[in-house]
Amino acid sequence: MTDHTPTPKHGPYLDKYFPQIAKAQNNVVTQLKKIYPEVDLGRDLIELAMVRVSQINGCGACLSVHVPAARRAGVPQNKLDVLPAWRELDGYFSEQEYAALELAEEITLLPAGKRHADAPLRAMRVFAEEQVAALEWAIIHINTYNRISIFSGHPPVFREEA
Repeated sequence: MTDHTPTPKHGPYLDKYFPQIAKAQNNVVTQLKKIYPEVDLGRDLIELAMVRVSQINGCGACLSVHVPAARRAGVPQNKLDVLPAWRELDGYFSEQEYAALELAEEITLLPAGKRHADAPLRAMRVFAEEQVAALEWAIIHINTYNRISIFSGHPPVFREEA
């Protein structure tokens, strides 16, 4: 007898199992959203970094949420269009955006063989230390969500924009 059970294309939906962990993740988001204005970080900058991290990780579910959120936060579409090539576009992004994008890439890609990170030190030339810390938390957290969504096989969420 042949087993006709389809082979799953992803692991279990992690947010369905151990929901207390998913709730804790969402509580972190709530806390981070309170911190950004306290340290004078614009939602546009945070969303730009979240989009870049989600691009690197290839998380369609997170991109479907954060690209529209970036537009709503005021990130121009033309910046989102060229975001994968940000390093090649001198003067196109602000000094803060360049620093945040570099930080996003370094945290996401974790350069092999390095025992320290260079991007946070460079970011502190542009941002206050507490701003760098808030950016790092945001970047680390979106990386967590990317991995949860990718390994759970979460589909993109498309909503009509007003």
